[in-house]
Amino acid sequence: IRRQRQMCIRDREYRGKKVTLFSKKLSQKWEKRRQKRKEKRANKPRKPVNISRRVYLLFGVVFVLFLLLFARLTYMQVYNKSFYTKKLEDNSKYTVRIASERGQIFDAKGVALTTNQSKDVITFTRSNLVSSDTMKKVAEKLATMVTLTETKVTARQKRDFYLADSATYKRVVNDLPNDKKTDKFGNKLAEATIYNNAVDAVPDEAVDYSEDELKIVYIYSQMNAVSNFSTVTLKTGDLTPEQIAIVAAKQKELNGITVAKDWERHTVDSALSPLIGKVSSSEAGLPQEDAKEYLKKGYALNDRVGTSYLEKEYEEKLQGKHTVREITVDKEGEVASDKITQKGSKGNNLQLTIDLDFQKGVEDILGQQLSSEISANKATYSEGMYAVVMNADTGAVLAMAGQKHEQGAQDFKANALGTITDVFIPGSVVKGATLTAGWRSGAIYGNQVLTDQPINIAGSAPITSWFTDQGSRAITATQALEYSSNTYMVQIAIKLLGQQYVPGMALSTDNMDKAMTTLRDTYADFGMGVSTGLDLPGESEGYISKNYNVANVLTEAFGQYDSYTTIQLAQYVASIANGGKRVAPHIVGGIYDAGANGSLGTLASTVDTRVLNTLPLDSEQLGLIQQGFNDVVNSGSSLATGKAMASSIIPISGKTGTAETYATDASGNSVTTVNLNAVAYATAKDGTKLAVGIMYPHALDSKSKAQQNAVKAIMELYQNTH
Repeated sequence: IRRQRQMCIRDREYRGKKVTLFSKKLSQKWEKRRQKRKEKRANKPRKPVNISRRVYLLFGVVFVLFLLLFARLTYMQVYNKSFYTKKLEDNSKYTVRIASERGQIFDAKGVALTTNQSKDVITFTRSNLVSSDTMKKVAEKLATMVTLTETKVTARQKRDFYLADSATYKRVVNDLPNDKKTDKFGNKLAEATIYNNAVDAVPDEAVDYSEDELKIVYIYSQMNAVSNFSTVTLKTGDLTPEQIAIVAAKQKELNGITVAKDWERHTVDSALSPLIGKVSSSEAGLPQEDAKEYLKKGYALNDRVGTSYLEKEYEEKLQGKHTVREITVDKEGEVASDKITQKGSKGNNLQLTIDLDFQKGVEDILGQQLSSEISANKATYSEGMYAVVMNADTGAVLAMAGQKHEQGAQDFKANALGTITDVFIPGSVVKGATLTAGWRSGAIYGNQVLTDQPINIAGSAPITSWFTDQGSRAITATQALEYSSNTYMVQIAIKLLGQQYVPGMALSTDNMDKAMTTLRDTYADFGMGVSTGLDLPGESEGYISKNYNVANVLTEAFGQYDSYTTIQLAQYVASIANGGKRVAPHIVGGIYDAGANGSLGTLASTVDTRVLNTLPLDSEQLGLIQQGFNDVVNSGSSLATGKAMASSIIPISGKTGTAETYATDASGNSVTTVNLNAVAYATAKDGTKLAVGIMYPHALDSKSKAQQNAVKAIMELYQNTH
């Protein structure tokens, strides 16, 4: 075993020596080869070194970028210099608009219907450098000097006030979690975002302010809401001389606070007050729904503007010309220049076409008639009585009066706006327009004779006139107006349907829409069922039902379907009175440059007559309508329906209308009522052509002459006072 081990050891040693010898020879061989290659390279001529293509590409990219930068700088500084110059100026320039006093409104005789009452107020002008901390301290100091009144503030305003103290704000922000101050990469959030997060972090108990503290919060909120260099009137109680003196003496301690003169809009309590409308306060400023349009016109957010009726309709005339200041600040925020680029002036005054005394007189006439009807239990269910008086030639409204009555009440109250907003079924007053529809369509011609007779339609109750029970009779178109024949008008409607009346006939619906359209289009030519063009917002166009049947076409022909306003009836009769022109009614007669000390001033412009359309009538046809209207009032016939309007001092022509209607009593039962309406015109001694529309809805007595009595009294009132 020992010999075998020794032999193995010797065998391994031999093999190791053999491998070592082989490795050594191999290394020497490779070393000789490397040496030969090295000598070969050393003897070979050396070529120039080349710069990598990538380096060239890098240089090219850098060069292109420099070219683009140069082109951009050239564009900004040469071709678009004005844009960037303006942008720079905008960041350092402030435009401040200061409202001027509002123009006033006067009646036709120059009586002031609105006033601007001057008062001492506390104002705050915000500097671009003032801090919220300073404003809070000013509000707290001011509270000790004047009487604060307003406590209505929002939860956000309470928190803004709480955070106005810089130390408090810093503490609240420090207590915020990191994700409320930085983003996920550790970058600081925008200051506005951090502030909003701080607002959310303020607990309710921290802003549980007392009543007195809430007053300070409100004043601070007013100050905080105003833009740089703008001025706001702070809401305080009326200032006493002592308070004014204290504020003036402490003005250096009250950054931005001054005592100034301001005005408050007041509408004089009169019969015309409802037509004047309202003006927003400086706190409310521009109405939200109209703010965008006003801002485009150069208004400021806190400007006072008209919000209804005349104040709104003539806003651009009444609004004073703004004083415009341009303030430039340097890079430190200090004021470099302060220039007035536009000098302000008081707004224009308006003079109405309505004489306050005449308006009151018409209002009283309606009140007297309505009072008599109520006393006689004839107006239990009536909504009241309404009247509009127009100059038929110019469209000038001379009176818009109404007396509103609640069902079952013994009293009533003035409601001038009801003349343009409340709609009622007109009745036979529309028959002049129905004749026009007949003539324009060829259904009748001239003063055509038709028979007033019961109209028997298959399956329906007979349609009659109020006098049909006295027997059938042949009547002309003018007599159809004089007697107020329903059946004459129904026969026109049947012809519009493309049929001829035969007792017991069935009505075809083939031309139903065409017939109704012809009637409605003709009524619209007179101003019924469409806008009258009145210079007052909120006017109703009437109630024109889209759902109707062929029977409604017949009742429409004598005013027993669609509903209209009182001013629409006045425009209708004015179109007949003035020779066939539909003239837009207007309440404002003239625009005046404001005078001194609240006077009317000098006339700048007048409101021109505006003809909306001419009637589809020739002179003969118009003459027939005018003759019929004259006969309604002045005929010797016992069938004439408007004799109660006849006057001994002014010649009146007109048309009455009685519409069958229904009312509901307190128990929910249906009660038969009538709408008693009238339209009339007359030429007064001063040459004015008067047109009057009267509506007295839901009366209980069809024989009442209240509406006719009102027409006569109104015409005579004008004749006696002008």
